[in-house]
Amino acid sequence: MAKRPHEPRSEAIERAVADLLGACDLDLEHKDLRSTPQRVARLWREHFLAGFAMDPAVILGDTVDGEGATDLVIVRRIPYHGLCPHHLLPYHGEATVAYLPATRLLGFGRLGDLVTCFTRRLTLQERACNDVVDALMEHIGARGAGCVMRGHHTCLAIPDNKHATEVTTSSLRGDFVTRRDLQAALFQ
Repeated sequence: MAKRPHEPRSEAIERAVADLLGACDLDLEHKDLRSTPQRVARLWREHFLAGFAMDPAVILGDTVDGEGATDLVIVRRIPYHGLCPHHLLPYHGEATVAYLPATRLLGFGRLGDLVTCFTRRLTLQERACNDVVDALMEHIGARGAGCVMRGHHTCLAIPDNKHATEVTTSSLRGDFVTRRDLQAALFQ
């Protein structure tokens, strides 16, 4: 059986948001809340869940022949945002993605698209980081891949926690696991 594409249901999201606000004993007819369920549903569909509709195989399918290409490819400061599944609070930051080509090369923008694919989901930053490098290894046959994400998580910034922290996650595959020169280039 083929996997059903992920399709957030706007009406169901709107009802759930209205139910949540009602459970908080808030007046849904107040001028500030009247359109909130619709706004939240649109935000979740377009920004927090849009990655589920993206296919990494399609994103990475448009390659060019890189025969003889042995140099490292690094794209830095790729902006991302996601939604943590633990608290349903957003996080955001910048990613650095690198790969060591074998025979296929990607357009630089494809690395940003790949980060978007895996962060615009209900997922942990750590998992998104792993998913990016796994996709590069699987879909373009890279000799190695690495990803570093530096993010700011709302759950760590709320007043009770009082943390102004940056969370750094990294993932290495292939030659990046053993080659210190590749690691140094990625983490600089």
